[in-house]
Amino acid sequence: MEEAIYLIAVDLGASGGRVTLGTLAEGKLSLSEIHRFENTPVKEADSLRWDIEKLDHEVVHGVEKARERLGRVPPHGVSCDSWGVDYVLMNRDGEPVEKPFHYRDIRTAGVSEEVAGRIGRENLFRGTGVQFLPFNTLFQIAAESNESLRKTKHLLLMADYFNHMLGGGLYGEVTIGSTTGLMDPKTRKWNLDIASQIDMHHPPAQLLPQLVEPGTYLGDGEGFPVYSSASHDTAAAVAGCPGKGDDWAFLSSGTWSVLGVELPSPVLTDEAFELNFSNELGVEGTTRLLKNISGMWMLQECRREWTAAGKDASWETIVALAEKAKPLAAVIDVDDPAFAAPGDMTARITEFCGRTKQGAPEDMGQVARIIMEGVALKCRIVLEDLERVSGRKIRVINMVGGGTRNRLLSQLTADACGRQVVAGPTEAATVGNVLTQAVGVGAVKNLTECREIIRASFALTTCDPHPSNAWTDAAGKFSAPAK
Repeated sequence: MEEAIYLIAVDLGASGGRVTLGTLAEGKLSLSEIHRFENTPVKEADSLRWDIEKLDHEVVHGVEKARERLGRVPPHGVSCDSWGVDYVLMNRDGEPVEKPFHYRDIRTAGVSEEVAGRIGRENLFRGTGVQFLPFNTLFQIAAESNESLRKTKHLLLMADYFNHMLGGGLYGEVTIGSTTGLMDPKTRKWNLDIASQIDMHHPPAQLLPQLVEPGTYLGDGEGFPVYSSASHDTAAAVAGCPGKGDDWAFLSSGTWSVLGVELPSPVLTDEAFELNFSNELGVEGTTRLLKNISGMWMLQECRREWTAAGKDASWETIVALAEKAKPLAAVIDVDDPAFAAPGDMTARITEFCGRTKQGAPEDMGQVARIIMEGVALKCRIVLEDLERVSGRKIRVINMVGGGTRNRLLSQLTADACGRQVVAGPTEAATVGNVLTQAVGVGAVKNLTECREIIRASFALTTCDPHPSNAWTDAAGKFSAPAK
């Protein structure tokens, strides 16, 4: 690597976005955050939607700021990654038909059961490999109005839409496509048989975009080429893991916690189906066998309440109070449907503790600790299932994403799971985005070299486990398999 390579990464999460300039030089990667912004859903009538106009503005503004930082030096590539499942319906003029729906919008209530009842849950799993979640794209499209679908010419998932908006063609990238419940994980193509069993108002082959692999050149923007990265943020985060060998699991920790292993092929066994695992696609033909767990969502909601009430609810304060709180005072299932919707989270936690005959938390620190311990315990249960289904023995959990800033959460995860946790890099999705682009540009050979660069470039924090019978007893309070 003789000359520096400059790559712009747009990373869109369900609570915020950032635009980062990555510089690759002499075998190391450095990141400069250029622009950060909130991504807040908006209410429109009785629906919950994404503010696509605001996101358009923020993405373009961030990319322009990154180009200004470079001066006369043009970037070698630009790419966007985002959360999965959600999509933009586009009309014949290439404009959004309406503000895209948020995956937590209530319009899908009952739709997933109706569709699964017609097609069969097992058939859906065998045909798409994904975890059964009520907001899978398949079910969201089934809930769309005929009026909206009549106006639609193209459907693009969120990252695909922004790559198109920046100058790329009308393409769908496979890692984010695999979150939809519309793809065959074995062929890495759309499963048109499944797609045809819901009313899209168009032949699925016309509505759904042509699929490409990570690192594909998509077209030219204004002064820069646009590439597909690993366009699903979790796929990008896994590509951004420092893992070596085959005895590690990834844990992408943010609004969601996503726990899984990287495998050469999908696992579509009866056991994987019964335990509701998901086979999502990764870079270089890999499959990410994983499960989505509610992550910092509950604590983010509590923090909004505390801030609105005028309390000091900085993350530093919350973690400091949680460290002093009583360990394992109550055990909650963070995936309980009672916690799925926004608003009144502390009251719902108190109600859950009362319903399960546990003491109600009395202050911010106790609430925060109960949530973090609940996330760590769910990781333990999913990890045990994951080892059994994959046949892998996991020694290390590579924890990446925003949750790595929370040292207490990393240590609780190590203690609950009885595994060493290696935390970092924090901005793993951005790292994976940049390095996947670098492979496309030809500056990096492959995923193995990407991970060598990661280990050489970022400081990692190791948390050794301190297992105890208390964690075993707490895990025993989960009477049902992980959802």
